[in-house]
Amino acid sequence: MTLAGSPGEYLAPEARKSSRQTTGVTTASSPASIHEKIDTQKIVGISAAVSIALQKIERVAPTPATVLFNGESGVGKDLFANELHRKSNLANGPFVALNCAAIPDTLVEAELFGVEKGAFTGAEKSRPGRFERANGGTLFLDEIPSLSYEAQGKLLRTLQNGEIERVGGAHPIQVNVRVVAASNKDLFKEVQNGLFREDLYYRLNVFPIRLPPLRERQDDIPLLIEHFLYRYSNVYKKIFQDSPERPVKHF
Repeated sequence: MTLAGSPGEYLAPEARKSSRQTTGVTTASSPASIHEKIDTQKIVGISAAVSIALQKIERVAPTPATVLFNGESGVGKDLFANELHRKSNLANGPFVALNCAAIPDTLVEAELFGVEKGAFTGAEKSRPGRFERANGGTLFLDEIPSLSYEAQGKLLRTLQNGEIERVGGAHPIQVNVRVVAASNKDLFKEVQNGLFREDLYYRLNVFPIRLPPLRERQDDIPLLIEHFLYRYSNVYKKIFQDSPERPVKHF
């Protein structure tokens, strides 16, 4: 479960009011449906650490700068990347995400740059890659250290030239894409250990943003409990009798 959502926007006032009737009961059939009021793509948090990250997003979003999010697994890197996209000048364009760790090395190039018909066995038709699908918008590359050295080199060329070439293709294709990358490792240490290209590192690390783990944002725990309590009470159509503040005592 990703522990994330947005300051002051994790629950609409009318939903909060209806959930705190004298009976202390909220049901999925309440007049103000929690499912309708909660935006699962927003970032829940009022702690200083989250506020700093959001302020940095506000600063860099209107620019074309490449952003590198760094943080442990589970800090909500995808949500912060989505927030960056929504505040950028490309907000009306697509937001396309790729988890680099989930793609075998042999398929990474095809996933990123697309494939022409007949490029290899099984390529029965041409298809666009993630860069083409993200054209005019944002491409979020999660777990970027998982890319092979060869794939890193091809990504670097695309960042330098602003064009891609499909696997089996003969002509370059121009793309207008903002690349946002994320890593759960210290990428500079990966460079020092010879596991990540130094030139690509500097291309990605134009505007770094560190995302804090939950242990550094304990002020957000009550908000997160309330957020997920209301969210999943509607999903599972469960009724709870206790005040949302009661679980906080366990922390």
